Amino acid sequence: MKFLNELQQRNKILYWFGWLNLAAAITCLLMTQVTATTVLGINAWIKPMKFYFSITIFCWSMGWFMYHLNSRKGARAYSLMVVIVFIFEMSIITWQAANGRLSHFNISSPLYGMLFNLMGIAITILCIWTAVIGYRFFKQKQFNAPMAYIWGIRLGILLLVIFSFEGAFMAVKLSHTVGGEQGGPGLPVVNWSKQYGDLRIAHFFGMHALQLLPLLGYFVLKTKQQIIGFAILYFLAVMALFLQAMKGVPLFS
Repeated sequence: MKFLNELQQRNKILYWFGWLNLAAAITCLLMTQVTATTVLGINAWIKPMKFYFSITIFCWSMGWFMYHLNSRKGARAYSLMVVIVFIFEMSIITWQAANGRLSHFNISSPLYGMLFNLMGIAITILCIWTAVIGYRFFKQKQFNAPMAYIWGIRLGILLLVIFSFEGAFMAVKLSHTVGGEQGGPGLPVVNWSKQYGDLRIAHFFGMHALQLLPLLGYFVLKTKQQIIGFAILYFLAVMALFLQAMKGVPLFS
Protein backbone atom coordinates (compact mmCIF):
# COMPACT_ATOMS: atom_id res chain seq x y z
CA MET A 1 0.00 0.00 0.00
CA LYS A 2 1.11 3.52 -0.81
CA PHE A 3 0.20 4.66 2.71
CA LEU A 4 2.41 2.07 4.39
CA ASN A 5 5.33 2.74 2.06
CA GLU A 6 5.08 6.45 2.79
CA LEU A 7 4.67 5.83 6.52
CA GLN A 8 7.88 3.79 6.59
CA GLN A 9 9.72 6.77 5.13
CA ARG A 10 8.11 9.18 7.58
CA ASN A 11 8.69 7.28 10.82
CA LYS A 12 10.45 3.92 10.77
CA ILE A 13 10.20 3.45 14.54
CA LEU A 14 6.42 3.72 14.77
CA TYR A 15 5.98 1.98 11.42
CA TRP A 16 7.70 -1.21 12.59
CA PHE A 17 6.31 -0.99 16.11
CA GLY A 18 2.83 -0.75 14.62
CA TRP A 19 3.43 -3.96 12.67
CA LEU A 20 4.66 -5.66 15.85
CA ASN A 21 1.46 -4.72 17.66
CA LEU A 22 -0.67 -5.81 14.71
CA ALA A 23 1.02 -9.22 14.77
CA ALA A 24 0.39 -9.41 18.53
CA ALA A 25 -3.27 -8.49 18.01
CA ILE A 26 -3.71 -11.27 15.46
CA THR A 27 -1.99 -13.70 17.84
CA CYS A 28 -4.43 -12.71 20.60
CA LEU A 29 -7.31 -13.21 18.16
CA LEU A 30 -6.08 -16.73 17.48
CA MET A 31 -5.71 -17.32 21.23
CA THR A 32 -9.41 -16.57 21.71
CA GLN A 33 -10.11 -19.66 19.62
CA VAL A 34 -7.86 -22.05 21.52
CA THR A 35 -8.30 -21.06 25.18
CA ALA A 36 -11.34 -20.90 27.41
CA THR A 37 -9.74 -18.63 30.04
CA THR A 38 -12.11 -15.79 30.92
CA VAL A 39 -11.89 -12.46 32.73
CA LEU A 40 -15.14 -10.74 33.75
CA GLY A 41 -17.10 -13.24 31.72
CA ILE A 42 -15.33 -12.84 28.37
CA ASN A 43 -12.33 -14.52 26.81
CA ALA A 44 -9.19 -13.24 28.51
CA TRP A 45 -7.42 -12.55 25.20
CA ILE A 46 -10.02 -10.11 23.89
CA LYS A 47 -8.74 -7.23 26.02
CA PRO A 48 -5.07 -7.43 24.93
CA MET A 49 -6.26 -7.95 21.34
CA LYS A 50 -8.20 -4.67 21.45
CA PHE A 51 -5.27 -2.85 23.00
CA TYR A 52 -2.79 -4.15 20.41
CA PHE A 53 -5.08 -3.10 17.55
CA SER A 54 -5.58 0.32 19.13
CA ILE A 55 -1.84 0.81 19.63
CA THR A 56 -1.22 -0.07 15.97
CA ILE A 57 -3.66 2.62 14.86
CA PHE A 58 -2.21 5.15 17.31
CA CYS A 59 1.41 4.51 16.28
CA TRP A 60 0.70 4.73 12.58
CA SER A 61 -1.39 7.88 13.07
CA MET A 62 1.23 9.73 15.12
CA GLY A 63 4.03 8.49 12.88
CA TRP A 64 2.21 9.93 9.89
CA PHE A 65 1.29 13.24 11.50
CA MET A 66 4.66 14.13 13.08
CA TYR A 67 6.22 14.24 9.62
CA HIS A 68 4.69 17.71 9.32
CA LEU A 69 6.61 19.06 12.33
CA ASN A 70 9.94 20.79 11.84
CA SER A 71 11.60 18.98 14.76
CA ARG A 72 12.76 15.55 13.54
CA LYS A 73 14.78 14.98 16.73
CA GLY A 74 11.69 15.66 18.86
CA ALA A 75 9.63 13.22 16.77
CA ARG A 76 12.25 10.50 17.24
CA ALA A 77 12.40 11.02 21.02
CA TYR A 78 8.61 10.87 21.23
CA SER A 79 8.52 7.71 19.10
CA LEU A 80 11.03 5.93 21.34
CA MET A 81 9.00 6.93 24.40
CA VAL A 82 5.86 5.47 22.80
CA VAL A 83 7.63 2.17 22.19
CA ILE A 84 8.95 1.95 25.77
CA VAL A 85 5.61 2.86 27.36
CA PHE A 86 3.55 0.44 25.30
CA ILE A 87 5.98 -2.46 25.68
CA PHE A 88 5.75 -1.96 29.44
CA GLU A 89 1.96 -1.61 29.42
CA MET A 90 1.27 -4.53 27.12
CA SER A 91 3.68 -6.84 28.89
CA ILE A 92 1.57 -6.43 32.03
CA ILE A 93 -1.78 -6.60 30.24
CA THR A 94 -0.82 -9.71 28.28
CA TRP A 95 0.74 -11.45 31.29
CA GLN A 96 -2.30 -10.81 33.44
CA ALA A 97 -4.67 -11.96 30.69
CA ALA A 98 -2.67 -15.14 30.14
CA ASN A 99 -3.17 -15.92 33.82
CA GLY A 100 -6.86 -15.07 33.81
CA ARG A 101 -6.47 -11.89 35.87
CA LEU A 102 -7.48 -8.27 35.51
CA SER A 103 -4.69 -5.85 34.64
CA HIS A 104 -6.58 -2.60 35.15
CA PHE A 105 -8.18 -1.83 38.52
CA ASN A 106 -6.49 -4.89 40.02
CA ILE A 107 -5.34 -4.12 43.55
CA SER A 108 -5.97 -7.62 44.91
CA SER A 109 -2.31 -7.95 45.92
CA PRO A 110 0.54 -5.47 46.57
CA LEU A 111 2.26 -6.63 43.35
CA TYR A 112 -0.80 -6.21 41.14
CA GLY A 113 -1.61 -2.87 42.73
CA MET A 114 1.94 -1.65 42.13
CA LEU A 115 1.82 -2.77 38.49
CA PHE A 116 -1.51 -1.01 37.98
CA ASN A 117 -0.12 2.21 39.45
CA LEU A 118 3.02 1.99 37.30
CA MET A 119 0.84 1.54 34.23
CA GLY A 120 -0.99 4.71 35.19
CA ILE A 121 2.27 6.64 35.54
CA ALA A 122 3.52 5.38 32.18
CA ILE A 123 0.32 6.36 30.36
CA THR A 124 0.33 9.76 32.05
CA ILE A 125 3.83 10.37 30.67
CA LEU A 126 2.62 9.38 27.20
CA CYS A 127 -0.44 11.66 27.44
CA ILE A 128 1.57 14.67 28.61
CA TRP A 129 4.21 14.15 25.91
CA THR A 130 1.45 13.77 23.31
CA ALA A 131 0.01 17.07 24.53
CA VAL A 132 3.45 18.62 23.93
CA ILE A 133 3.36 17.29 20.35
CA GLY A 134 -0.07 18.87 19.99
CA TYR A 135 1.29 22.16 21.32
CA ARG A 136 4.02 22.06 18.68
CA PHE A 137 1.40 21.67 15.99
CA PHE A 138 -0.38 24.77 17.31
CA LYS A 139 2.88 26.71 17.66
CA GLN A 140 4.20 25.95 14.18
CA LYS A 141 2.63 28.25 11.59
CA GLN A 142 3.98 27.03 8.26
CA PHE A 143 2.94 23.64 6.87
CA ASN A 144 3.19 22.03 3.47
CA ALA A 145 -0.34 20.65 3.80
CA PRO A 146 -3.94 21.94 3.72
CA MET A 147 -4.70 23.93 6.85
CA ALA A 148 -8.06 22.20 7.40
CA TYR A 149 -6.09 18.96 7.63
CA ILE A 150 -3.55 20.53 10.02
CA TRP A 151 -6.36 21.83 12.19
CA GLY A 152 -7.81 18.31 12.14
CA ILE A 153 -4.50 17.03 13.52
CA ARG A 154 -4.31 19.79 16.13
CA LEU A 155 -7.84 19.23 17.40
CA GLY A 156 -7.62 15.45 17.06
CA ILE A 157 -4.60 15.40 19.38
CA LEU A 158 -6.36 17.79 21.77
CA LEU A 159 -9.43 15.58 22.07
CA LEU A 160 -7.28 12.48 22.33
CA VAL A 161 -5.45 13.95 25.31
CA ILE A 162 -8.64 15.17 27.00
CA PHE A 163 -10.40 11.83 26.78
CA SER A 164 -7.26 9.84 27.52
CA PHE A 165 -7.25 11.50 30.93
CA GLU A 166 -10.74 10.10 31.43
CA GLY A 167 -8.78 6.91 32.07
CA ALA A 168 -7.45 8.53 35.26
CA PHE A 169 -11.05 9.06 36.37
CA MET A 170 -11.76 5.37 35.83
CA ALA A 171 -8.59 4.48 37.72
CA VAL A 172 -9.72 6.50 40.73
CA LYS A 173 -13.10 4.71 40.63
CA LEU A 174 -11.32 1.36 40.08
CA SER A 175 -14.03 0.64 37.53
CA HIS A 176 -15.27 1.64 34.09
CA THR A 177 -18.85 0.71 35.02
CA VAL A 178 -21.33 3.10 36.66
CA GLY A 179 -24.39 1.79 38.46
CA GLY A 180 -23.32 -1.83 38.84
CA GLU A 181 -20.45 -4.27 39.01
CA GLN A 182 -18.04 -4.80 36.14
CA GLY A 183 -18.82 -7.74 33.93
CA GLY A 184 -22.21 -8.97 32.80
CA PRO A 185 -23.81 -8.72 29.34
CA GLY A 186 -21.94 -6.46 26.92
CA LEU A 187 -21.82 -5.52 23.27
CA PRO A 188 -19.84 -7.89 21.03
CA VAL A 189 -16.03 -7.43 21.01
CA VAL A 190 -15.99 -4.03 22.75
CA ASN A 191 -17.99 -5.50 25.66
CA TRP A 192 -19.54 -2.16 26.59
CA SER A 193 -22.14 -2.82 29.25
CA LYS A 194 -25.72 -3.39 28.15
CA GLN A 195 -27.00 -2.94 31.70
CA TYR A 196 -25.10 0.01 33.22
CA GLY A 197 -23.21 3.14 32.29
CA ASP A 198 -19.83 2.45 30.72
CA LEU A 199 -17.10 5.10 30.74
CA ARG A 200 -15.11 3.28 28.05
CA ILE A 201 -17.53 4.49 25.37
CA ALA A 202 -16.62 8.19 25.65
CA HIS A 203 -12.99 7.16 26.18
CA PHE A 204 -13.05 5.26 22.87
CA PHE A 205 -14.77 7.90 20.75
CA GLY A 206 -12.77 10.74 22.27
CA MET A 207 -9.42 9.11 21.61
CA HIS A 208 -10.28 8.18 18.03
CA ALA A 209 -10.83 11.82 17.20
CA LEU A 210 -7.10 11.52 16.46
CA GLN A 211 -8.00 9.68 13.25
CA LEU A 212 -11.45 11.07 12.47
CA LEU A 213 -10.71 14.81 12.50
CA PRO A 214 -7.60 14.74 10.26
CA LEU A 215 -9.40 12.48 7.78
CA LEU A 216 -12.35 14.87 7.64
CA GLY A 217 -10.00 17.85 7.38
CA TYR A 218 -8.21 16.30 4.41
CA PHE A 219 -11.05 14.73 2.45
CA VAL A 220 -14.30 16.45 3.45
CA LEU A 221 -14.05 19.72 5.39
CA LYS A 222 -12.09 22.32 3.46
CA THR A 223 -11.77 25.28 5.85
CA LYS A 224 -10.44 25.93 9.33
CA GLN A 225 -13.88 27.13 10.45
CA GLN A 226 -15.56 23.93 9.27
CA ILE A 227 -13.17 21.59 11.07
CA ILE A 228 -13.27 23.66 14.28
CA GLY A 229 -17.08 23.68 14.16
CA PHE A 230 -17.21 19.92 13.65
CA ALA A 231 -14.67 19.34 16.43
CA ILE A 232 -16.81 21.35 18.87
CA LEU A 233 -19.91 19.33 17.97
CA TYR A 234 -17.96 16.10 18.24
CA PHE A 235 -16.61 17.09 21.65
CA LEU A 236 -20.14 17.86 22.87
CA ALA A 237 -21.41 14.52 21.54
CA VAL A 238 -18.65 12.58 23.32
CA MET A 239 -19.26 14.56 26.51
CA ALA A 240 -22.92 13.55 26.22
CA LEU A 241 -21.78 9.92 26.10
CA PHE A 242 -19.69 10.54 29.21
CA LEU A 243 -22.60 12.13 31.08
CA GLN A 244 -24.92 9.33 29.99
CA ALA A 245 -22.47 6.80 31.42
CA MET A 246 -22.15 8.79 34.65
CA LYS A 247 -25.93 8.50 35.08
CA GLY A 248 -25.58 4.72 34.87
CA VAL A 249 -27.39 4.51 31.55
CA PRO A 250 -26.05 2.02 28.95
CA LEU A 251 -25.48 3.04 25.33
CA PHE A 252 -27.73 0.21 24.19
CA SER A 253 -29.77 -2.08 26.40
